[in-house]
Amino acid sequence: MYRDILKDIKGVIFDLDGTLVDSMWIWKQIDIEYLGSRNIEMPSDLQSKIEGMSFYETAVYFKEAYKIPESLEVIMDSWNMMAMEKYRSVVPLKEGVKEFLQLLRDKGIVMGIATSNSRILTEAALDNLGISEYFGAIVTGSEIIKGKPEPDVYLTAAKKLSVDPKTCLVFEDLPFGIMAGKRAGMKTCAIDDVYSAAMWDEKVALADYSIKSYKEILEAVAVDEN
Repeated sequence: MYRDILKDIKGVIFDLDGTLVDSMWIWKQIDIEYLGSRNIEMPSDLQSKIEGMSFYETAVYFKEAYKIPESLEVIMDSWNMMAMEKYRSVVPLKEGVKEFLQLLRDKGIVMGIATSNSRILTEAALDNLGISEYFGAIVTGSEIIKGKPEPDVYLTAAKKLSVDPKTCLVFEDLPFGIMAGKRAGMKTCAIDDVYSAAMWDEKVALADYSIKSYKEILEAVAVDEN
């Protein structure tokens, strides 16, 4: 199934959180702490409501939904400060990521990141994990207005990589992200993540491919090359 996943692919674009790195738990904790500091209990459905939103869109939602008096810039700065140390020190790569990135490089496939996260946190994670060098383009939620499932972030990444969207493969851990990739005219691969485990069937139905780990692709390619 995975032997042909890279056939005719010129560019691979990854989401960050839950796709390249195991970090989705951070944001739920930050939401709890941020709202708790304002004596607001976090609603149980908050994560589903903000799924796919850009960093800016999420700040707008918080400001309006919870009547936060601070400016959008102050809200986003607060989140960045709360998350920075975690992204610099405790966020790990998902299984098989570095080996997969090297495989793509060896095949001459360009790589990019299209994330709803902020640039400062994205770069902190990539630098800490030693994988910044692999990516020719990084597009973050701070740079776009319309978040996923709109295709803007993926189309922008493809443009920066100078590749046709039709020759791109997207890796995503959430349904809205997969939808964004599909709307951009790209092939999509769903990846498993503990945070979105309950959405697995939905993700499989939406995506062209689905994997539990990048090792599945690595093993399939190794068999094919031997």
